[in-house]
Formats: sequence, C-alpha cells, structure tokens
Amino acid sequence: MSYNSPFTGNVIQPTDVSYRRIILTTDLQLEWPINGTTTDDAAARIMEVSTASSANELWMPPANQASVGQDALIRNVGAVSLLVKDYTGLNTIVTVAAGEAQYIYITANPTTAGTWGIIAYGIGSSGADAATLAGYGLLAIGQTLNQSQPVTTFSSNYTALDTDRSNTYVWTGGAGTLTLTAASTLGDNWFMFLRNSGTGALTVSGSGGNTINGSATIILQPSDSCIIVCSGSTFYTVGLGKSTQFAFTQLTKAVVTGTYTLTSAEASNVIQKYTGTLTGNVTIIVPPTVQVYYIQNATVGGVGNYTVTITTNTGGSTATIASNQQATLICDSVNLVNANTVLAGSSSIGLVDGTVGAPALYFSSEASTGVYRAASGEFNIAILGVLRSTLSATGLAIVGTGNFTGGVSGGVFT
Repeated sequence: MSYNSPFTGNVIQPTDVSYRRIILTTDLQLEWPINGTTTDDAAARIMEVSTASSANELWMPPANQASVGQDALIRNVGAVSLLVKDYTGLNTIVTVAAGEAQYIYITANPTTAGTWGIIAYGIGSSGADAATLAGYGLLAIGQTLNQSQPVTTFSSNYTALDTDRSNTYVWTGGAGTLTLTAASTLGDNWFMFLRNSGTGALTVSGSGGNTINGSATIILQPSDSCIIVCSGSTFYTVGLGKSTQFAFTQLTKAVVTGTYTLTSAEASNVIQKYTGTLTGNVTIIVPPTVQVYYIQNATVGGVGNYTVTITTNTGGSTATIASNQQATLICDSVNLVNANTVLAGSSSIGLVDGTVGAPALYFSSEASTGVYRAASGEFNIAILGVLRSTLSATGLAIVGTGNFTGGVSGGVFT
C-alpha cells in the first residue's frame, strides 16, 4: 500500500531526516518524522547506533504509516551486536553485528509490523558481511573469512555429497565403504579429507564409472589418510599416508582376453587378483620398474584352459599362471621370475591337487603339461591337458601307445 498525493499522484513519504547518531541505554521505539509526532525519536535515513548491551533494542516505526520502499541504513558503531525489530517489538528485522551496516526497507505494509527487506552492507563503507559470504569450507570469524575443516566421524557406509566440501571424515567402524558422488556433480576443485581410524579396511569407490587414482576403488587400511580431490571427471588422492602396519593394497581386475596394460596406480598394488571368464589367453603388462608382485589368477579358464601371462613388454622373461593358481614374482624392471626356486630350511614341499587341465606342477611356457593328483593314492601326468599316465598302488597305467627302444623284460603282458 502507498500513500499518494491527490494533487500530484506522487508517493507521500514521511519528512526526511537524513542522519541521526543514537546511543542506546534501553529499548528505543522510533517514530516517523511526520506532523503530530510527540517524540523526538525520529527514524532517519542513515542511523549510526551504539549500545553497551545487546539487550538494548531498536524498534522501527509502524510500517503502515509509510509507503513500501521506505528505507533506512543502520550502522552499528558500538562494540556489541544490535537487534533491530519491527514496531510490535516481537519480530526481529535484522541483527547488526558490531562494525557492520544493514540496509532495510518496507516491502509490505498492511500492519504496523509490516514486512521488511534486507541488504547486507558489511563493514563501514566498503567491507563485506563475512557471515553472508561464508560457504562450504569457510567460517566467518568477526569480519573475516577463515578456512574450515569440520570433523565428522562415521561408522556406516556413506556417500560423500557436494555439501561435504572441505569436510574431514574419520572412519571409526570395521570394514566399510565411502562412495563418492559423481564427479560431474561435485565439479572441479571439490575436495574432502579422509582418515581411517577404524579397525577394518575402508573402501573408497567412485560412482557412474568415475575412477580414483585410475582405479574403480582404493582401500584405506587402518591409520591411512588422504585428501580426495575432484577434477570434474575423475578423482585423485593427495598425500595418501600409508600405515606401515598395513603396507599392502590389492588390485582386483576383471579380464576376458587380449592385452591389458596396467596404469602406475594399478601396478602400485603388489597384491593383484585377476577375475573373469576367459575367452582367450590374457597378457598383463606391468611397468618396467623394480617390484614384487603377488598374483592370483582367479579367472575361469574355459574349455581352452586359457592362462594369464605377466610381462614388462621389454623382451625379458615372462610368467604364465594357470587358472586358480598363485605366484610370487620378482620384477627387475625387465624380467619377471619366481621369487622362490627353493624353500630354505625345508626338506619337503606341498602342492595342491591340480587338474588334468591345470596341473599342480607345470611348465611356465606350457601350463597344461605337468603332474597332478586326480584321486587318493594316484600320481598323474598330463600332456597338453590330456591324461597320459597314472601311477597308483596297483601299478602304472599308460594311456596311449608306447615305444620302448630298449625292449621290455619280465612280467606278463596283455
């Protein structure tokens, strides 16, 4: 509602008092500077107010006695916060912190309380309102913006959100998972701090195909910590602190057929597990660096008894591992060789039973040729995945024809 002059059509406003300096010692009710006002406590367009106690409040005049758009700039020149209320004294229009200025104006005036709009002017003539400007990762202390990393502990699986920017999350449970919201949603320069203070491994996983350090997941062992940063399309860790008590990490990679070149991030996992149903032989190329690898071939070899071969692709020795077999390999940056050729201090060696297609003891260049144990009390020999002899308590059984160049003597032949 506006008051319009019947003569000019212009909005009628209260008589304009440009400036007042007010020292509050108690609550002060202001009045518009209009004819008939019985008080000298007129509201001015610019008011500098100070008070020694935050209990002293400034109350604005009745909103329904002025037009919408009637305004006032209130600057708190005191040392404590100033509470500005409407005419009823029941509703707070704005709290003006010490040293700040706030611009208020009437947006609706059907009642004495009215509705007021607010624009933060900040400090003096040019300072910003820190509390208004503070976003995620920022904390307003007085009139300054300060970096903030609030700490949150969690023990259940959690998905990191955009609002977790700059937050510190501390895992306190057993084994668990932290899932990162899609990188395209979080955007470039989003980051968070993460520490595993729990008793089990914490898996950090991307979503929507996003990777972290080039892998689908990373694992933080107890006492590990890192900063996770987002590029807008993928995630990286900075300062990934590894506990010396849990120094190993594992890469689990699904393979099918052909050649796979490991990234530096993937190859940094000394324990590597390969899974999937093979349709052909697989070659894994590791970086030409000095490293020890613990390889588990957990693939299903298929009817072709396909294998997984580890190589540096530099022309050196390679290691071929059959399905359901494990190997400890040393890489000297060129060759991959078995870590053990003898068992120091041991007089015997134990083997798994193996199968005709994947013998327990085989040749690296021909994984389907070797010895295995098909049943209790048997010693079997497989050639290219085919059973050729069985030695048991009842004797030797040869599968196929024989060629004895030195002759055969003794016994009964059938």
